[in-house]
Amino acid sequence: MLRYVVLALMLPGAALANEEREAFVKANLLGIFYHELGHALIDILQLPVFGQEEDAADVASILLIDGFYEEEAAQALAYDTAFGFLAEADFAGDVAYWDVHGPDEQRFYNTVCLFYGANPGAREDFAIDLGLPEERADTCPEEFQLALDSWGPAFDDIAGRGDTILFDDGGHALLTSEVMAAEVAALNEDFELPTTLGVRIESCGEANAFYDLGTTEIIMCTEFEDHLRQLYDSLE
Repeated sequence: MLRYVVLALMLPGAALANEEREAFVKANLLGIFYHELGHALIDILQLPVFGQEEDAADVASILLIDGFYEEEAAQALAYDTAFGFLAEADFAGDVAYWDVHGPDEQRFYNTVCLFYGANPGAREDFAIDLGLPEERADTCPEEFQLALDSWGPAFDDIAGRGDTILFDDGGHALLTSEVMAAEVAALNEDFELPTTLGVRIESCGEANAFYDLGTTEIIMCTEFEDHLRQLYDSLE
């Protein structure tokens, strides 16, 4: 990854390892936040969902990463969020086929495929590095276009500058607070929602993040970032 190559020229070994781990944590905080934002938009905009809502939210997350970031930063985020799914698969052990989320290994390949399909010319090395089989890669541009045709009109409908996303750090001075504060500020530059959406950090008693239908809030649990650090260490 180019970002890591640049860092390697600047940092000693221990500092580089810490920078890489924190970059992984930040990327996966953003990835899960965008996933929950997908749930929020489905609710607030009353979007139809033909299939599993969790799959639709995953797709929204990938489209937002592709759409919001310049190429180098987008690839770095996509690498880390994809590896996050692999780490979760190893961490969880047995696949819970009854779960509303698809198996993490499949979410990994879906992430790689859709992100690659958005810009195949610039992302061939990305797909090769992450082991995307050629027979799947052939369909990824079409898969991305279908995803964009589905989510694109919803994003267009809320395009505009607004202060409709409100952030509450809950008094927690965490990396999550820093990342979410910056992201909410950026989203308010791009999106104007028809109703207020809250983004709040709180202790949940578990490593989690979720959209609360009752309060129209995305909850980012304080426990989640340490869980992500453990996942990163498990990849070593």
